[in-house]
Amino acid sequence: MAFWGGLLLLVSALHAALYFAYRRSADKLAQGEQWLRWLGIGAFAAGVTWGFGASVFFPSHADERQVFLAFLLSGVMSGGIPVYAASWPIFAAYAAGIAIPFTYVLATFGNRLFAEIALLVPLFYGVSVAIAYRLNRVFHSGYRLRHAYGKLTEDYSVLNQRLELQLVELEEARRQVEASGRKLALFAERAPIAVLEIDPQGIVTAVNHAAELLFGYAAGELIGGHVKRLVLPELHAEFDGHWMRMTETRQPLAGLRIRNPRRDGIALVCEWTVTPLVNPEGNIVSVIAQGQDVTRQIEAERIKKEFTSTLSHELRTPLTSIIGSLQLANSGVAGELSRDVSELTLVAERNAQRLLDIINDILDIEKIESGTISMAPEVLAIDGLVREAIVLNEGFGERFKVRFETRGELPGREVYADRKRLLQVMTNLLSNAAKFSPEWGKVETTLEESDANIRVGVHDRGPGIPEEFRSRIFGRFAQADSTPSRQKGGTGLGLAICKRMIELMHGRIGFEDRAGGGTTFWFELPKHPRKEP
Repeated sequence: MAFWGGLLLLVSALHAALYFAYRRSADKLAQGEQWLRWLGIGAFAAGVTWGFGASVFFPSHADERQVFLAFLLSGVMSGGIPVYAASWPIFAAYAAGIAIPFTYVLATFGNRLFAEIALLVPLFYGVSVAIAYRLNRVFHSGYRLRHAYGKLTEDYSVLNQRLELQLVELEEARRQVEASGRKLALFAERAPIAVLEIDPQGIVTAVNHAAELLFGYAAGELIGGHVKRLVLPELHAEFDGHWMRMTETRQPLAGLRIRNPRRDGIALVCEWTVTPLVNPEGNIVSVIAQGQDVTRQIEAERIKKEFTSTLSHELRTPLTSIIGSLQLANSGVAGELSRDVSELTLVAERNAQRLLDIINDILDIEKIESGTISMAPEVLAIDGLVREAIVLNEGFGERFKVRFETRGELPGREVYADRKRLLQVMTNLLSNAAKFSPEWGKVETTLEESDANIRVGVHDRGPGIPEEFRSRIFGRFAQADSTPSRQKGGTGLGLAICKRMIELMHGRIGFEDRAGGGTTFWFELPKHPRKEP
């Protein structure tokens, strides 16, 4: 008996040690199968211990004690159901450890009644295992349900968080849309140009105050009516064509010039931009038309063309003839002139040439602005062109008692540029440098080469450029000395023309202070790649 009691205590101690080891294990989930095997071995050992107790105590007692012992062992077997129900195979091992020795004892050491009862023990064992199996399935179902519920709760929490975030984003988007709507409404209302909102059928749904002022109609008179009310009847067919093209292509129309009648009967020429607003399904929900009166602009363009035509044909042509005649007279072809007459004709020639230069500058700047200036680029040797420009302007330098010099020639270096226009740029830069250089001074022209460009610099020793004039030096009609008593002539267009022409030749132009006093004007042009022989 003492041996059995010690064995029971040992098995119980091992069970406790196994439990505490499991609790302290850091990776018990990863080693779950191993722990289950150890638990099964322990359960079988416990069952065998109780079954061994039956063989020790059952044969030596009276019948009533044997009955009590049978009920006790049956209770021990049944008590293992809730203990090992988490895994029915472990309970089966535990119950088998009890049932097998107990059945043997009942069948061999009891009377006939106990031998018959021994036949019922396997049945009791099977029922107990079935109950344990059923409980195990219920446990597993409950665990899965709990796990699924926990997962569902977690997903529900995540979904709630996402929903809250989306609600916040939607609220922010709503506020932004409302703010944008208010800004657009305010812009349309206060815009200096006429703004009309039109439905896809051409019915006006909204107008701003500028449209009321432009056409002379109150908003209530235009809203609800067709937009063709603002188009001359003879232009309705053309308007219908533009409107059909816009509704079919869903693309905005820009730069449309249409004659629009005012309420007082005066016809205006307005330039319109018509933009359809299309929803995600591709349907036009509204059309925004923005227009401004360009009648005066068109008239100004017409007057400007007439003026430039007058300059070109009515002034420049006869002025060229006058200059030619004066040059012939000053050269002595018509006979020797007296000193007084020679001085007068020389002054007249210079002033006529100055007037011709002004006309040419005005015509050039007009061509540049209208985009009609002609360029004939070709491959040029840059050092040869610079020398040619200096030769052509030597007489101008002599008038101001200034000489031109060249430093740093680049033989064989070529650029792709318009020869005539590049000579015009060089003439402007050299003449400006000569006019602002001190008497008996010199203007130096330099050539420098970089990886991709060739830089031409014109250096003078003049008074420099005032700080307040630097930002507009390349503007039209820009002059550092704009007083009526200025000593240097010019239109103020030369540098503006130079800048645009250099840019048309894909170069750039600028200026900088010169060390020791004076200014350097420079321009850069891309090098033309030389072909290997």
